Amino acid sequence: MPSAYLHEKPKYPILVALTGASGAIYGFRLIERLLEEGQRVNVVMTRAAQDVITHEVGLELKEENADLQARLDSHFSNSGGRLKYLRRDDWFCPEVSGSSGNRPMVICPCSMGTLASIAHGMSDNVIERAADVALKERRKLILVPRETPLSEIHLENMLKLTRMGAVMMPAMPGFYHGVQSVDDLVDFIVARIMDHLGVPMRKSPRWGG
Repeated sequence: MPSAYLHEKPKYPILVALTGASGAIYGFRLIERLLEEGQRVNVVMTRAAQDVITHEVGLELKEENADLQARLDSHFSNSGGRLKYLRRDDWFCPEVSGSSGNRPMVICPCSMGTLASIAHGMSDNVIERAADVALKERRKLILVPRETPLSEIHLENMLKLTRMGAVMMPAMPGFYHGVQSVDDLVDFIVARIMDHLGVPMRKSPRWGG
């Protein structure tokens, strides 16, 4: 049986945004696990993210591909019609409106460029605007930065967004849970994200469990 979202039937889909940082596997695994738990997921990505996905995941997702939704459905074979692709210029999607309900958002991975744009109130695409709305409406906003080393600018922007209410969750997996593979490291981060979304991830062992 699908797990409950925040102890009740999911009312709104979870928005998962992928940007141009390395680590597309984190975002893809998050989508996969959310779908496994019966959640509805809306997906949006930057142009740079599409290039990274092609390079790191081996899946070509270009705006000019009319069958982009079908490609995602094929990749996530467990979607059951619960996965929806959003264009980054779809200004009529519910996520960009403050009156559309309490819709959680995860940016995974989050590039430093996207992080900076959000920290300074830019809204040049659906990802930035949805994040801006999440901050002003006090919705759940989780950012998964993937960069090293971090400059003072990066750290200042992270601190700024944390003070605004965003959850900063860098892709820094732990090694205390009997790591056997790269998948274990990826699932560690994904499980922490899902914890903060209120969606239990049954496939991930817990400390002391």
